[in-house]
Amino acid sequence: MRAFRSIAAFPIVALWVGGGFGAAAQQRVTGAGGPQVSVELLRPAGGPVVPIFEGWYANEDGTYELSFGYFNVNTEEVIDIPLGSDNFIEPRELDGGQPTRFLPVPPGDRRHYGVFTVTVPADFGDRDVVWTLRRRGQSLSVPGHTTSIHYRLNEWIFPERRTTAPLIRLTPTGPEGSGPDGVQAGPLETVAGRPLPLTIWTTRSDVFPDEATPIDVNWFKHQGPGDVAFDPARLRVATEAWRGSPGGVPAATAATFTEPGAYVLRVRVDNGGGFESHCCWTNGYVEVIVR
Repeated sequence: MRAFRSIAAFPIVALWVGGGFGAAAQQRVTGAGGPQVSVELLRPAGGPVVPIFEGWYANEDGTYELSFGYFNVNTEEVIDIPLGSDNFIEPRELDGGQPTRFLPVPPGDRRHYGVFTVTVPADFGDRDVVWTLRRRGQSLSVPGHTTSIHYRLNEWIFPERRTTAPLIRLTPTGPEGSGPDGVQAGPLETVAGRPLPLTIWTTRSDVFPDEATPIDVNWFKHQGPGDVAFDPARLRVATEAWRGSPGGVPAATAATFTEPGAYVLRVRVDNGGGFESHCCWTNGYVEVIVR
């Protein structure tokens, strides 16, 4: 796993193994092929966060990436669950890359997809990677594995849609990446209350010369003790811009932190218009130390 480092049709969702939560207690949130969001679970506040396994894909070196997302069933409440006894991954040597900030149901969407990946070795076999979240006496866990071809992800090329996940760099001369496992940068340093300028560079590969989809850039707090305000939190790179810049179009924001501490910011670049059956996005992770 990074220390900080065609898509499956039927994501695995967590089982309720803790205290009751209405009629959903002790039951699977949805069956295979079922809807990701049940209106019976949605509420303004007070509900849990459901960890979700998206699927897996193979790396060129023989290792595998397991992709995870989450479903905060609240439409208004933002939830923070620090790493530790209430937010952990097993085996424990793979722990640490998961989010600690869980945003509500996104407007016009169902949940938060492909937020992070866990890297497992080529000989991992039929073992599980289990992500557990605990809150208010309720414990929810989801297993991730590489044993089913039905959960194999396309990674970054989507031939049936003639599109690819955008490419990003987090520094002018840093590595370029594409796909859910993403790229990393930092640590940067700043002080609480002072805007920290952040710039990424994004474009597309030339796999599909007729590709004409704009690129959306979205910033999130991934880990950290306080709140982070982005200005802007979302912006769009027009098709004409990235076509004219094979080296990458700069996309700038500024992050302001309310409290000192160690943070990880996530930037997601995806096809303009949002996700369509998990297509097509790239993650970037920026470590920041706030004094």
